[in-house]
Amino acid sequence: MDNKCPALPGIVLWLRNRCVNYSSVMPTLSSLFRLNAKTLLLAAALIPTTTLGAKTSTHTTRLSRSHKHVVHHHPAPVDTLSYAARLRMLNRARLLNHYRADHKHPTSKEIAALVTSTRAQRAENRRQVKAHPEWFRGPWKLGDSRWDDVQESEGFLSHDHLHNMTEVAIHRMEVQLGKPYVWGGTTPDTGFDCSGLVFYAYNKVLADKLPRTANQMYHYRRAIKIAGDDLRRGDLLFFHVHSHGEYADHMGVYLGHGQFIQSPRTGEAVQVSQLQDAFWQQHFLGARRILTNNTVL
Repeated sequence: MDNKCPALPGIVLWLRNRCVNYSSVMPTLSSLFRLNAKTLLLAAALIPTTTLGAKTSTHTTRLSRSHKHVVHHHPAPVDTLSYAARLRMLNRARLLNHYRADHKHPTSKEIAALVTSTRAQRAENRRQVKAHPEWFRGPWKLGDSRWDDVQESEGFLSHDHLHNMTEVAIHRMEVQLGKPYVWGGTTPDTGFDCSGLVFYAYNKVLADKLPRTANQMYHYRRAIKIAGDDLRRGDLLFFHVHSHGEYADHMGVYLGHGQFIQSPRTGEAVQVSQLQDAFWQQHFLGARRILTNNTVL
């Protein structure tokens, strides 16, 4: 068959690649090559399958390139991350899961319960304010009986914010009366030394905190020097009991009416003393004012 018609396999292959129906072209091929239909079918069967596959693949590739919607099958990405990088990603995923577990969004029922609870608390607060107006500052009126109580009592809170903060600091010291002197002490649990008592009471109400020792407080840049005859409640008093010159080794706080509160020495306790006593007058170094409108909270 190949000797009679060497071009026949190529023609049959071309027809098969284009999915042509052999029955429709059999008469034409028979007359052209003077072969019967059985011979033509045998020629088509003898063409290697690999050849057909290669040709079909080539033809399909051409069709795919000419088609507008080509589907590209990319190879799977190669994992180039190091072991440490993969471990970090795993840790981040674990932390994110823990965060999501701990920060769950509240349900609608929980939100409604919170709103109801807040409203009830606000209503209770309003009731308390109405029942106890003395708890909150308000405009004083002439003839109000409470005004006389405030005016007569130095320790009672008033409209003066500086006065209020001074009383808070002094009250913190007065409740420590009787606590033992402890060198370096700054808490009610252990006791106080002279500067530790002031450090504990005053830093609660000051924007800029005091230094720790008596001499540092005496030279504190924000403290105002005060003459001995111009003392005010809350002023700091400094003494040089065992030192000389401008070095303070002891201190207390002026309470008014010639009295001051102090934690004197080992074996004694926090107490109120008289500034006019000869001993304190002999060792008096100076006074400083730290509680002002510019320093208190």
